[in-house]
Amino acid sequence: MIREYSNKDKPKVIELLRKNTPEYFDISEENDFENYLENEIEDYYVFEENSKIIGAGGINYFTEQKVARISWDMIDPRYQGNGIGKKLTKYRINHLNSNSKIESIIVRTTQLVYKFYEKLGFELEKVEKDFWAKDFDLYQMKMNNKN
Repeated sequence: MIREYSNKDKPKVIELLRKNTPEYFDISEENDFENYLENEIEDYYVFEENSKIIGAGGINYFTEQKVARISWDMIDPRYQGNGIGKKLTKYRINHLNSNSKIESIIVRTTQLVYKFYEKLGFELEKVEKDFWAKDFDLYQMKMNNKN
């Protein structure tokens, strides 16, 4: 089940980030993520199975640029490879497809998972070495919104 994030989910979502550190996130990113949850969250969703949060991901809006950005995606490592990330990403893309003010969807990820987004239709725009932290390069990807 995919549902909107609530503040009571914060400890479990922080735990998800920690389970994906250091493989997919640098330890330095935890403070950024906490700041995001406290101050920058717009639309954020959790994927729940048997009342347990096993995935999360958000959307941020840049309406003046007519852009939305998929943000802070993470899946519990024990459940990766089972289609949960795909369902959660498609859920947000479908949500954005109904928003006529958004022309493009951006995702900023790393060299570790950009192929996942490529399979969903995102195209690589730029790469920046050591952007997130040492050995965590920025892979910025984009797709046109189908509204």
